[in-house]
Amino acid sequence: MATPSSSISNGFGLSMSNKMLIGVGVGVVAVGGVGYLAYRHFHRDVMPEKWRRIGTLQRVNVFPVKSCAPLAQPEKDEYECHMLGLGMGVVRDRRFMIINDKNEMLTARGYPHMLKIQPQQTANGLIFSAPGMPDIELDYKHLETPGEDVHTEVWGVKVDAMHCGSRFDKWFSQFILKSDSGLRLVYYPYPIPVRQINARLRKMPFIKREDAGAFNDATSYVLMNLSSIAELNTRLERPVDPLQFRGNFELKMDVDEPYAEDRWQWMRIGEDAVFRVVAPCTRCILPNINVNSAERDVDGEPLKTLRSYRLFNYASPALGIHLGLRRFGNVKANDVVYIEDNRI
Repeated sequence: MATPSSSISNGFGLSMSNKMLIGVGVGVVAVGGVGYLAYRHFHRDVMPEKWRRIGTLQRVNVFPVKSCAPLAQPEKDEYECHMLGLGMGVVRDRRFMIINDKNEMLTARGYPHMLKIQPQQTANGLIFSAPGMPDIELDYKHLETPGEDVHTEVWGVKVDAMHCGSRFDKWFSQFILKSDSGLRLVYYPYPIPVRQINARLRKMPFIKREDAGAFNDATSYVLMNLSSIAELNTRLERPVDPLQFRGNFELKMDVDEPYAEDRWQWMRIGEDAVFRVVAPCTRCILPNINVNSAERDVDGEPLKTLRSYRLFNYASPALGIHLGLRRFGNVKANDVVYIEDNRI
């Protein structure tokens, strides 16, 4: 397996190359507009000095296995915001993924009952539970021995993974495929994000390669404004659970303001964790699956309704925002959430 290059920037503030570009931009301002535009672009990526409270975190979600249920944790638990993703101890968001015998990722889009696979954290790893299946425990210590690289992809972006072991393959195959084989559980072995940026986000001006996460679709962090979901639910016959959007952070605003997140640029959660808003979160068919029954909505909702008013210039409707971590910090439910304060 290739070792991540030491030249990868740490993702917390401007890299050295960005600082150099700012200096170049400032020097050229006097003689041309190009330098000014470069300076203005990078200046916009400077962390705010003033913050404004907008609400609190109602819920924090960590999804250890891509397309499976989130950790069931008490509200008092505190989570670490790391460049690889949200987590606690050895457990990180989307660090595990299920693949088929062609090394293609498996998701609940094709197998909705994956949402019923429930991970629970232990001192050294995870326990997986699923209806009709015996629990199976995964110890992180047993994943430290290097094995054969597994070459896979997340939405067309190549990434190497490591195989977890045949007993997990059998367990996940039995529950998902009703067969003793056909699937493998793999884990993300790197300590930092190494994937390229998802192709549909490459033109976003503030996204960085370090924002890609482990096996996340696009970035390590997604925030959902509960006011936006509440407004969406007024348009639906059958209201949806916010968990159907699989956000890491569920924000309860002090004053309801649906879709206010479309305009935010920076966010701070608690005292330390700072995030850059890097892209809107466009939606596939996964929110159409009920998180409790694991059944698809017969009318294709809420995606059908979202397409009627949240499509903009994207191929899919947008709801929620992708975040890139710019300063480490710990977060927990009921933490205060702030955005940049641009008021004069």
